[in-house]
Amino acid sequence: MNEETFQRKLAELIAEIGTLPPGERDKLELLAQQTRERHRQLKETVSSLQENIDFVRLSIKYILFDLEATRRENVQLRKMLEDDSRQ
Repeated sequence: MNEETFQRKLAELIAEIGTLPPGERDKLELLAQQTRERHRQLKETVSSLQENIDFVRLSIKYILFDLEATRRENVQLRKMLEDDSRQ
């Protein structure tokens, strides 16, 4: 269920709750509002997780780039040391 469908269904539910007698209505309206708030919090959490995953992916790319550069430098330095020891 996408966001638009969820919001529409929740609005329909709240409208339907509004037609109930006051004693039943109050409890169900509270539950509907809590559902709306939890859904909002869940969306924020998912968004934050996606941002963090993107950051981790980028960090891994930088680390791999640095690792490859370090390996290349290591090979070059070993060659230089071998050349110096031969002379």
